[in-house]
Amino acid sequence: MSEFTNNYEKRIDLLSKYLFGLSEGENGLELIKKYQIKTENFIPGDILGAFDILIENNVSMDNLKIISNKLFNILFETLNNYPALTPKQNSFLHYVITDNLIVKQKMKNLKPHIKNINVSMDRVGLQVLKQGFEELLTFSKHYIVVENIIFPYIEKNWKHHLCVKLMWSFHDDIKRNIQNMITLLDNKTIELKEFNELAGIIFFNISTIILREEKVIIPVLLETANEENLNEMLEEAVHIGFPFVDIKNDILSKNKKTDFENSEIQTPTGRLKVDQFIQIFNYLPVDITFVDENDEVRFFSNPPHRIFPRTASIIGRKVQFCHPPESVHIVNKILEDFRNGREDSAPFWINMHGKMIFIEYFAMRNEKGEYLGTLEVSHDVTRYRDLEGEQRILSYQK
Repeated sequence: MSEFTNNYEKRIDLLSKYLFGLSEGENGLELIKKYQIKTENFIPGDILGAFDILIENNVSMDNLKIISNKLFNILFETLNNYPALTPKQNSFLHYVITDNLIVKQKMKNLKPHIKNINVSMDRVGLQVLKQGFEELLTFSKHYIVVENIIFPYIEKNWKHHLCVKLMWSFHDDIKRNIQNMITLLDNKTIELKEFNELAGIIFFNISTIILREEKVIIPVLLETANEENLNEMLEEAVHIGFPFVDIKNDILSKNKKTDFENSEIQTPTGRLKVDQFIQIFNYLPVDITFVDENDEVRFFSNPPHRIFPRTASIIGRKVQFCHPPESVHIVNKILEDFRNGREDSAPFWINMHGKMIFIEYFAMRNEKGEYLGTLEVSHDVTRYRDLEGEQRILSYQK
């Protein structure tokens, strides 16, 4: 594999100059020839390095999406011929690939129905399409696995990792466009041009993200992550779950011993065993995440029904990397206002899967008023909105 690993910096330089040229509207064919894009032996890691350079130079996310699609179209054959390692059966990466295979088949199954609707618009066909796109929407869980397990590992262990910002933005595009499609299919009248364009974007983006996972991210993971790393990823995936694949978790470690089993915590208001302390957080009907004064995630509670998924991989992760790139400016604004003492809390509420979710961020300070970090508290308040009158008689809620 030495022919792929030599001249690493040169290949990254060629790719980044090609991409910069595309971003500035230069002729693509001339750029391919000038920077040897078809003749140089590029490897998956080169793409990571090239995109780091572009993102560090503030190329816009919209522009990055366009030029990245062009790059992967040009390099498809090169990446396909790269001698990548093969994931072990029933390993974490094996499940990632299997999940991708299933969603590709679901998209293939949808294509005849899309064709039929273009010939004859009938409600039965539209209902079949709606159900099909609702199935594609469940594939969002695949992206949650990637964002909460693979991305944190990449950020902690790879020199070049800013590509995750671009992939996360694509994830959000896919979810938003599928939601738009489902809404469109509920309309009494459907504009075929709008329908076909939206279906094309959805199919293209799902396919291109699969390509990036399987031809860039997974090959580099197989070369850099050891078996222990991959087993830890698998354990975390068990807690989130894949949308279309059942994980065989018999190989996972069970009954892990902890070094705090007999430890206690003394607080100004009481003394607790560590296990009691942990379970108090887990039994509160809220999700709690703590980000320290350096903007690093230090703790999260683990209630039975989390609103937003969390994995151990995010501990030590910069909170800015825990959010889609399009919303990072809001995160930074909150943290800046908290740190400078301008604000003490920031509330939000959203509708999610038919539930009303209340999210509030609190600036944590010590007795001297010094900033210690930010506490995020998320609460499903759906049932509280319907309360009326009073309940003073004991009545257990099932």
